[in-house]
Amino acid sequence: MTKNFILAGLLAAAALSAHAQDINFGIIATDSASTQRERWEPFFRDMEKKTGLTVKSFYAPDYAGVIEAMRFNKIQVAWYGNKSAIEAVDRANGEVFAQVMYADGSYGYNGLLITHKDSPYKTLDDVFKNSKTINFGIGDPNSTSGFLVPSYYLFAQNRIDARSAFKTVRNASHGANIQAVLARQVDVATNNTEDMTKLETTKPELASQIRVLWKSPLIPSDPFVMRKDLDPAVKAKIKSFVVNYGKTDEEKAVLKNIYNYGGFRESSNAQLIPIRTLELAKERMKLEADENMAADSKSKALAEIDAKIAALKS
Repeated sequence: MTKNFILAGLLAAAALSAHAQDINFGIIATDSASTQRERWEPFFRDMEKKTGLTVKSFYAPDYAGVIEAMRFNKIQVAWYGNKSAIEAVDRANGEVFAQVMYADGSYGYNGLLITHKDSPYKTLDDVFKNSKTINFGIGDPNSTSGFLVPSYYLFAQNRIDARSAFKTVRNASHGANIQAVLARQVDVATNNTEDMTKLETTKPELASQIRVLWKSPLIPSDPFVMRKDLDPAVKAKIKSFVVNYGKTDEEKAVLKNIYNYGGFRESSNAQLIPIRTLELAKERMKLEADENMAADSKSKALAEIDAKIAALKS
């Protein structure tokens, strides 16, 4: 009886320990869940083999779903863009621990504005001049390249309100925006060099149907984020696996299938500073253009933003 009791206790403890090693890994919705699953599952299976953890994937229909899942500890690790990573750090107890490296060794990518090659829009100026006739596709509100970067560089800097400038505006993933441009469901859409490079590699005949109208300044490549309260031993296992991944031919093939990635390097919340600065700069330009705001209130609000920008740079 005593031996059976002890054995039962040991089995229960082992089961609890095994359960504690389960990791839920979130993937933002840059494309459909089925497409993302095809890209990322081989990486998760390798993670399981190398770390001994049980890795369960989580694919939400939008970026907010992954942020909220981390906030409520439904996931413990996630691949984000920089803008959504800011939300995860500020609201979901997250911390950046790694950054994507591309196959060419670079750590950045670009936002794009795209149209069908047969569309009448050949320049950015064509888009601005004909905006009232254009059905426009923009990214998820938490997307860096699909939303924040064009919102600042294309619209805020040109004193354009995208919500009212176009005939219609719809939010969608990068993959959905590419498909909508190809099908001529939207006239112009935001995208990025990650997804376009992927399309050029896998479906060059479709990529050739797309014209790039604008390319943004370089955006820091995507971060991996984990919850700060994750068990330190588990955090160490995950971080070690990620930053050392991509050395063998098999691992290189897995990363190439995701987004032409070449590996990862260690990172921290500091990589988010340029995007935080961009958010504040966009907010500042919006305030400056507000003609209905009292001068004293505007001056105070602008000073507060300037102080935040200065603090980020210090």
